[in-house]
Amino acid sequence: MGFLEAAVVVYLRALAYPGGFSFPLQPLDGQLVLTELLRELATLVMLMAPGALLTPRRMERFAWFCWTFAVWDLAYYAFLKFLLGWPSSLLTWDVLFLLPTVWVGPVLAPCMVSVGLMALAAAILRGRSRVAGFGPSRWQWAMLSVAGAIILYTFMAGPVDHLLAAAPARIMGATAMPALAGYVPSHFSWPWFLFACALAAAVVVVMFRQGRPRAGG
Repeated sequence: MGFLEAAVVVYLRALAYPGGFSFPLQPLDGQLVLTELLRELATLVMLMAPGALLTPRRMERFAWFCWTFAVWDLAYYAFLKFLLGWPSSLLTWDVLFLLPTVWVGPVLAPCMVSVGLMALAAAILRGRSRVAGFGPSRWQWAMLSVAGAIILYTFMAGPVDHLLAAAPARIMGATAMPALAGYVPSHFSWPWFLFACALAAAVVVVMFRQGRPRAGG
């Protein structure tokens, strides 16, 4: 699936960026943008499938989704590098996702998120193999949710600010991409992003420590 995602991007860039991908974004046909949005939804459904096939337990399905998503994303960038020689560095800007609006960020950022998702999945699966009913506590879920919200903010803040100024009625869905013509990202909120990563990492470390077998168990 990582190769499939990379192959689709190779085709899209051949159509819209024959000279090589760069910002500002080129306007795409509305039907093409809608097709890409639906493809992203289909990809998420496919990434849920391995967990659904492996276990009926919701927590373990969530963990396997995190693991599968992370491996898929890292493989995607590895295959893009193999096929196109892109990105030139881990600080190269990329369009990361289109739902519910456009996400952008340096390639390093989603790669770090993917590593974190793999660690979270490993903590859950390891814990459940040793402690019955193991999973994040309420406060751990709260901290992970806050970290996730901050990370999403760092990815979407730039595009949303641009859209609010240029086309406030076209922030969401298929209309957002064309409205970003002329947008060039220039700043990524690394302090907020790294704070969110540290917050999530602290939760994962605690979960690894908690996922040990009880004495005498």
